[in-house]
Amino acid sequence: MSDTAEQAETTEERYRRLRERRVAVHRDARRLLARPGFIASLRERMALLDDAAELYDLDEPSDMYGNGIVAALEEKTAALLGTEAAAFFPTGTMAQQVALRCWAGRTGNPAVALHGLGHPEVHERDAFSRVGGLRPVRLTDEPRQPTADEVRGFDEPFGALMLELPLRDAGFLLPTWEELTEVVAAARERDAVVHLDGARLWECTVHFGRPLTEIAALADSVYVSYYKSLKGYGGAALAGPRTLVEEAKAWRHRYGGLLFQQFPTVLSALAGLERELPRLPEYVAHARVVAAALREGFAAAGLPWARVHPEVPHTHEFQVWLPCDADDAGEAALRQGEETGTVLFSRPWDTRGPGIAFTEIGVESAGLEWTADDVRAAVADFAARLRS
Repeated sequence: MSDTAEQAETTEERYRRLRERRVAVHRDARRLLARPGFIASLRERMALLDDAAELYDLDEPSDMYGNGIVAALEEKTAALLGTEAAAFFPTGTMAQQVALRCWAGRTGNPAVALHGLGHPEVHERDAFSRVGGLRPVRLTDEPRQPTADEVRGFDEPFGALMLELPLRDAGFLLPTWEELTEVVAAARERDAVVHLDGARLWECTVHFGRPLTEIAALADSVYVSYYKSLKGYGGAALAGPRTLVEEAKAWRHRYGGLLFQQFPTVLSALAGLERELPRLPEYVAHARVVAAALREGFAAAGLPWARVHPEVPHTHEFQVWLPCDADDAGEAALRQGEETGTVLFSRPWDTRGPGIAFTEIGVESAGLEWTADDVRAAVADFAARLRS
């Protein structure tokens, strides 16, 4: 076996062990800020459908190729977003590629202006260009939302502007409402359509101080996810004008997204809309309490360089940056969970520069039990383990 193969095998084995430890820590934890669905057991995930009869008439026929309960979810989603129609997709990658492909056909321009940190550029293996026939062009790579001046002054034509709200890889960042409306207006000046990558749009209402319908109304089309914040099993929706949605459904079929039956995923999406969506503003408010306490805890622990980004979270998720090795931070986080039953940092730590570690934090229902004092105490304990 070559040295490269041995190294890859070692890395894979190390990742497997770390994941096993992380799963065990989360399952045994007495206190944590969020309980990720992908770590739960199958039995725990199936419990999401307990009391499903309250969500939909279970005596109705099961869905076949997008009818029945799937159509009901589509109608509910369109009503929540204030659009004419919506189409259910198995993934957001497919939904957005189809949406922008449809818009390219209508505008006659396959160029899609987007942020360099946008999901299609970072996480989708060049799907826009390799599969969708689209040509992504980057407005900026800076860790912030694009500006109206950048949209207005971009040096080549584009048919669609894609805005990720919030911009996850920049820290779940949102523009102000005024900045957002100015960016949209700049795109209109260029006769470009506006598409919202709203995988996490559900929790943006607090920051904008606007309802979902008013946010969605700025755009020509919107994509939303049913699992990222709503804890469903998967699935996404593309919402917009009825004519666009009908065309998108044709492409959904061509892409292999018209599945025979989808009722378990759709029921989980309905559960998320019923149970999680109303609680998201509460999560956002408490995330700001947690973020402030983290900053105070880091300062008290002698880690003044530590950063919570943004300082006041725009949603219920945000970033934490520490001046240390990512492996050391990850090990300290795991040992804290294993030895105390308290999980402060649920997600993996990554390296973002020499001696700089980075992770993401989300605050959900489990995190509402934490007081600011609880957070500061957990930071002190984590920092002591980081130094040991």
